[in-house]
Amino acid sequence: MTLTPTDVPGARPRQPTRPTAGRAVVAALRHAAPALAAYVAIKALGLAVLFLWAHFADRSAHRLLAERWDSLWYVRVVEHGYDFTLTAPDGRVLSDLAFFPLLPWLEEGLSAITPLGPADAGLAVSAVASLAAAWGIFRLVDLFYGRRAGVLTVVLWGALPVGIVQSMAYSESLFTALAAWSLYAVVRGHWPAAGLLASFAGLTRPVGLAVAAAVWAGAYLALRGTGPRADRPRILTGVLLAPLGAAGYVLWVGIREGSPLFGYLDVQGAWGNGFDGGLAFARFIGELIVDTPPAGVALAAGTVALLWLYTRGIRQGQPVPLLVYSGIVLTLALCSSGYFGSKPRLLMPAFPLLIPAAVALARAKAPVVWSVAGLLSAVAAVYGAFWLHGSGPP
Repeated sequence: MTLTPTDVPGARPRQPTRPTAGRAVVAALRHAAPALAAYVAIKALGLAVLFLWAHFADRSAHRLLAERWDSLWYVRVVEHGYDFTLTAPDGRVLSDLAFFPLLPWLEEGLSAITPLGPADAGLAVSAVASLAAAWGIFRLVDLFYGRRAGVLTVVLWGALPVGIVQSMAYSESLFTALAAWSLYAVVRGHWPAAGLLASFAGLTRPVGLAVAAAVWAGAYLALRGTGPRADRPRILTGVLLAPLGAAGYVLWVGIREGSPLFGYLDVQGAWGNGFDGGLAFARFIGELIVDTPPAGVALAAGTVALLWLYTRGIRQGQPVPLLVYSGIVLTLALCSSGYFGSKPRLLMPAFPLLIPAAVALARAKAPVVWSVAGLLSAVAAVYGAFWLHGSGPP
């Protein structure tokens, strides 16, 4: 007869061993492998088309990705600190204080320990951050809607028409990674981590407010007993940490500008950025419909589609923190009076808007899924190359 532990006097049943942190990470990466592989393939296609286009246009694809528009402002922060202003043709004084510090800090740090210059360090940060963002998006969607929907949400995010920005020395990939993992920490009840990641997101872009608000919303539900369970001190730690990054930088800029409360708004105002409830954007759409009807109608339809996707997310029962986050990102993007050509880029971090489409696509047969993914990836690759070869910033 074979003895079991309970047959031996004084013996205790063996408890199942918990996986180590390293094994858990490896297992999670293996689970996310299809999403990450698809994302890498989409980015590789986009970069291949961009380099090919640049070759025939006799231009530098590297320069398009790392040394134009916002990328140059981040490099100036690394090289000279927050000290640079530029006078626009209309007399406005544009300050580098409009650009949040986390990306240039990372560029400076990476440049100090590698042979990379700040611009190439920015590309490296974006490359790593975009993969981290894809992984965070997958884990978050997989948690609620399953692996297939998680993979397809990553595919749709990577194949956005302006997805080439994810490969540029811009802050969108870094911000989206921090936001996705902060939201994941919220829904899992890891409050200090959620707050810390939200604080870092607040040091990356002004819309970091959306991540802090999502942490607060999740904390409110937890304290009411309707969200992830956690003890009160840990919840309050997350709540307190979440806004520190954005609030600290805005206050620092305000003090430098001589107006702690409104200094940062004045800096953004000089760039033409402000919140007007969407009046300027609505007027822009109206003028575009009159001057160029096809483009105006397409823009109006796209705006309606975004609002429809958000309402679908509500009906779908998305977790409240995700709805709060995407709702604020959407509102700030559509209701700001800044450069309208940048709105698609500003909307890129609002990945929860893609979940309803991903869930619907997940129900389709494999040939349909492959066809849609391939078509979207090809369109994004061509449009991204066309966009970066234009004269205006993305």
